[in-house]
Amino acid sequence: MKKFETEIAIIGAGSAGLSAAIQAASAGAKVLVIDENKRPGGQLFKQIHKFFGSQEHKAGIRGYHIGEELLRQVEESGAEVMLDSLAYGLFPNLQMGLIHQGKAAVVEAKKYIIAAGAKENYLAFPGSTLPGVMGAGAAQTMININRVLPGKKIVMVGSGNVGLIVSYQLMQAGAEVVSLVEAADKIGGYAVHAGKIRRAGVPILTSTTIKRILGETEVTGVELVDLDSSFAEIPGSERIIDCDTVCLAVGLNPMTELAWMAGCQFEYLAPFGGHVPLHDENMETTVPGVYVAGDVTGVEEASTAMEEGNLAGIAAAEALGYLTPADAAEKKQAVYHRLAVLRSGPFGERRRQLKQKQLAAMETYKKKMGGAAVQ
Repeated sequence: MKKFETEIAIIGAGSAGLSAAIQAASAGAKVLVIDENKRPGGQLFKQIHKFFGSQEHKAGIRGYHIGEELLRQVEESGAEVMLDSLAYGLFPNLQMGLIHQGKAAVVEAKKYIIAAGAKENYLAFPGSTLPGVMGAGAAQTMININRVLPGKKIVMVGSGNVGLIVSYQLMQAGAEVVSLVEAADKIGGYAVHAGKIRRAGVPILTSTTIKRILGETEVTGVELVDLDSSFAEIPGSERIIDCDTVCLAVGLNPMTELAWMAGCQFEYLAPFGGHVPLHDENMETTVPGVYVAGDVTGVEEASTAMEEGNLAGIAAAEALGYLTPADAAEKKQAVYHRLAVLRSGPFGERRRQLKQKQLAAMETYKKKMGGAAVQ
């Protein structure tokens, strides 16, 4: 069995993993980035829209351009990126099991950074297994990566930013979004995204859900039903809408399997997507030497994921002696400031509170275990 040895192994070549690699490798550490896909970049290369925020948060730059810049910096840093490599286990002895290009292998590293991202949630209802029902992320991959239109008449379920943004991108690709359906009584995403699809004539139906999908071998339509304030169906409100595709944008769930296997302690935070690993301000978990970054720590945004990756990379390099405490502290403070800005305002404040709860739970755990982050 082939063995790969490195100082820092990073699982995930998305926005968080690449940012961590840049920080750690630029400091002098030997870094190996592992990703199961055929190309690096993660979600960034599906994001054709421009980012919001300030200049330091890449405002006005399209996601795929940010991904291209990260890849350039990774190459310059000297970090190695190993693709077509599935990490299937991170064990208590801190060895990682790997399927590399179809063959079993093992990775041995001094530090691990889990930046595995998140996966889409799903809804089950009559007809939900028919061809033509898919996650919004899958549809986004089809149009922005593979240049394939998933359907011509689409119903989007979920009005968070993913549902709103992907709806607009589907229209840009040539599809008709006949309706966007939201079970809650208000839109979940940013008004600027909702405004764009409303101006394009797409109705956003709040307090509404899909009762069933019509079709025998493929989607031919959906039956919608109105919901009351308790999310119960209102009898007599059913109606049929013709469509050939249903996209589900109903939240994301952190891909925490490796952190569970490593023995990390978790906290349940529903707005962050469920169970998330405890970590300190350095992004280090309760297992010494195992760090987390990005959506695996709680689903937020790509800008936040990049900053958490920066923190994890700086901290891991410092722990290995490649950065002095003073140099590391200066770099971390700059990242903390940028994260504080991202977690401010009406939408960011809730995320800031959740992150503080996560950090507080980590401190409680440390005290319980005698002051150190140990299992």
